Amino acid sequence: MSTKTSNKICVVIGASHAGVNFAFALRKEGWEGDIILFDRDPEFPYHRPPLSKAYLTSEEGTQQDLLFPKQNYETDKITLKLGKTISSINRKEKSITVSDGLVQKYDKLVLSTGARPFIPPIKGLNSAKNVFAMRTAEDALNIRKSLNKDRNKVIIIGGGYIGLETAAALSKLDASVTVLEREERVLSRVTAPEMSTYFKELHHKHGVSVLSNKNVTSVDFNNGINEVQCDDNSSYKADIIIVGVGIKVNTELAEEAGLEIENGIKVDANCKTNDPNIYALGDCTFHFNPHYKKYIRLESVQNAVDQAKIAAKSICGEAVAYDSIPWFWSDQYDVKLQMVGLSQGYNQTIKRIETDRDNCQSVWYFKDDELLAVDAINNAKAYMLGTRFIQKNQKIDKLKLSDVSIAITPTSFI
Repeated sequence: MSTKTSNKICVVIGASHAGVNFAFALRKEGWEGDIILFDRDPEFPYHRPPLSKAYLTSEEGTQQDLLFPKQNYETDKITLKLGKTISSINRKEKSITVSDGLVQKYDKLVLSTGARPFIPPIKGLNSAKNVFAMRTAEDALNIRKSLNKDRNKVIIIGGGYIGLETAAALSKLDASVTVLEREERVLSRVTAPEMSTYFKELHHKHGVSVLSNKNVTSVDFNNGINEVQCDDNSSYKADIIIVGVGIKVNTELAEEAGLEIENGIKVDANCKTNDPNIYALGDCTFHFNPHYKKYIRLESVQNAVDQAKIAAKSICGEAVAYDSIPWFWSDQYDVKLQMVGLSQGYNQTIKRIETDRDNCQSVWYFKDDELLAVDAINNAKAYMLGTRFIQKNQKIDKLKLSDVSIAITPTSFI
């Protein structure tokens, strides 16, 4: 492989989990040519999940959570070009143009452009003070800087995982936090009602107010404080507003270059786009999942790392295909939520509250007799066995699963 690639150039746009892991995987697979990573974030590549958790409560910043040590980039001869925005892709010339005018040629191009926060068109939001999203280290730093010694009133718009994790972190900093969720319950798109209720009660226990059916319509800034207005005529004062209502996938570069777009950049089982010299990875991709037999787009570190390995092997000539079961996690207070599988389409749930351990439970999602997903709270055993059962399409005895006197083991419910 090396003799074929020693004079080749692989360019990666996006130096987050997908792009960085791909670069190191590509070198490991035997690519001997140049590997160049571009990213608009000036920070050295870092882990993003802690942004809504540890970064808010720690003084150490991103240097404690680098994706790889700085010397590894030198050892593996991976060139980082940070703080650089890519303005266009020229597929015919096989080049990209940086916003400062630099033109960079490539033999293989990898897009790990990710996503950015969606900021809804709320009247007055642009003129409000101390309004933040939560996507980069700069966002987390700016939120920390806005906290003062007095108890800050923080309004979080959106009750998804990012919003709830941020609420948990800020409550530890003695902020007065209120979460406003437009839907009838938090996490409504990704979990069962039982899980939504659990996390709402968890936050209330820690002094965070979580309010549902709250559609924010406008924000007024008067006398040095924001006032958030909802369509039910309720209003909430806020020193700080954090918007966490979702993301917008960064597909513009790919779309302008004529790549196929469908709920993201569409890729095949090797992470290849409709251009044989361009691959895409991570949050920005729309890919087929063989287990669930449908195209999906995943916002998860696991998916980014899995696709990075697949693309690296494919570029280096190894015949591999994506075939992973999605998994996710969330840390809030003293609770670790581990999720495996995709629960969409479930028609039955079974909830287990383990009697031998405190605050240890799980929700199992079924479509008829097929186990689709498991949400496990402080229950690594349920998560691990749920993963195994889903991978094997294992049929489960639901009556045994419902009986909490039967311990969770590999053979308990078969």
